[in-house]
Amino acid sequence: QTSKKLVNSVAGCADDALAGLVACNPNLQLLQGHRVALRSDLDSLKGRVALLSGGGSGHEPAHAGFIGKGMLTGVIAGAVFTSPAVGSILAAIRAVAQAGTVGTLLIVKNYTGDRLNFGLAREQARAEGIPVEMVVIGDDSAFTVLKKAGRRGLCGTVLIHKVAGALAEAGVGLEEIAKQVNVVAKCWPGSWGRDLSSCSVPGSKPTFELSADEVELGLGIHGEAGVRRIKMATADEIVKLMLDHMTNTTNASHVPVQPGSSVVMMVNNLGGLSFLELGIIADATVRSLEGRGVKIARALVGTFMSALEMPGISLTLLLVDEPLLKLIDAETTAAAWPNVAAVSITGRKRSRVAPAEPQEAPDSTAAGGSASKRMALVLERVCSTLLGLEEHLNALDRAAGDGDCGTTHSRAARAIQEWLKEGPPPASPAQLLSKLSVLLLEKMGGSSGALYGLFLTAAAQPLKAKTSLPAWSAAMDAGLEAMQKYGKAAPGDRTMLDSLWAAGQELQAWKSPGADLLQVLTKAVKSAEAAAEATKNMEAGAGRASYISSARLEQPDPGAVAAAAILRAILEVLQS
Repeated sequence: QTSKKLVNSVAGCADDALAGLVACNPNLQLLQGHRVALRSDLDSLKGRVALLSGGGSGHEPAHAGFIGKGMLTGVIAGAVFTSPAVGSILAAIRAVAQAGTVGTLLIVKNYTGDRLNFGLAREQARAEGIPVEMVVIGDDSAFTVLKKAGRRGLCGTVLIHKVAGALAEAGVGLEEIAKQVNVVAKCWPGSWGRDLSSCSVPGSKPTFELSADEVELGLGIHGEAGVRRIKMATADEIVKLMLDHMTNTTNASHVPVQPGSSVVMMVNNLGGLSFLELGIIADATVRSLEGRGVKIARALVGTFMSALEMPGISLTLLLVDEPLLKLIDAETTAAAWPNVAAVSITGRKRSRVAPAEPQEAPDSTAAGGSASKRMALVLERVCSTLLGLEEHLNALDRAAGDGDCGTTHSRAARAIQEWLKEGPPPASPAQLLSKLSVLLLEKMGGSSGALYGLFLTAAAQPLKAKTSLPAWSAAMDAGLEAMQKYGKAAPGDRTMLDSLWAAGQELQAWKSPGADLLQVLTKAVKSAEAAAEATKNMEAGAGRASYISSARLEQPDPGAVAAAAILRAILEVLQS
């Protein structure tokens, strides 16, 4: 079965992809009649060397994403995973020559088709009197014994584009650029890939099959199978395996990295890996290299040379000294080159100390005093009430949500009980509510934990200055306001807010002079219980129950029932 691809046609997909890139990038132009993209400011390159690269499509953002000042002058694209046509390569060479450049360097990945077609175009251009040089890049470290075909060109080619581009931008001549690039390409870069499954060319089936628990190591960028398969392992284990292989001196294509070496590290997404996995691989690579005493001068992480949608990565290491780093750091306008800070990542401080919790004002009333004891009794009763209601609340919640409302409230109750064992609670109401809010946010979980946390945090504020009955009423108002502001529920939406709101309305009476604590609180509790019962006739306007299609749910809202029960528990302790 062929894979699904978002294309207009299989035959035109490479043309359409290149046209899309050019359409969205004013710095690029297409060469009419050819699958060639060029810098739109070609005339500004008079007297300088032009750099052309390319190859099969399907490796995006390579190669056209690396066209720009300080990188490539142009790119010749073939069909998917296919070498470009000789005629198009020649047309690109002629176009840059006409613009007044003093010569062209062809940067070619080491694949037979690319070598032949670029080589032929070079010979024809030279016959026309155009100075053209060609460098062939093979940075593949997969094969321990070198074959006649040599090392394949992989993601390291992008680093060569950058080095050559910086030299050309600085006005260096053709022979000198070719010489310097050859030195870098022969000595240093090494790349190795691994993937979790194959890719598929538009209109075709996947190029190879991997079973669910296998990983392919040393694969190419055209979906060709790798050099070996292993069982699925952790990111750390796979990165270690890759680096062991790439730096093993018995491997003919190894990178001579030793403790003290300075490298540019490239973690390249082969097209289908998530950003999450890419970050994990990058972290594992940095830790593994630094653990070997290698200094990471620059770290490039992203998609540089893909293999369509292949879910895998390649790692590239380039040994660098200061002059080479200057070329890597040189400015470029190429769209796909990352904005990398020109500093070494090794030896840099990667974390800062978290700010200390603000110091609390000492509790004005002695802990363990009568107020503190009363607080402890209230909390004990609230906890035992909630633990007793666990099954009932879960049953109510199963009708309207995910059936865990009782469990969530019990978790809160147990956390408060554990906290009370550590010592008497603060006697200051503001400090008590703040402490409870932190505890519930940490231990209760779910949206209930967040809502209670918000309610208590806001309610604590008016009680900082005074703890009179009007202040307690203001505390209730502040808590309700915070709940509505962030929870987006309103009275009548069939949530815990209904009970608390009804109680809050009654507690307004505390603001009148001479109001009675217990009389008003008794009315508030009855009002909260009536509101909780009334929720069974309401349509859910917020919370998880609001996603249920039935306009009427037979049972009252479990959150509202729990809130009313908490208020009842507080009243009973104060009455006794």
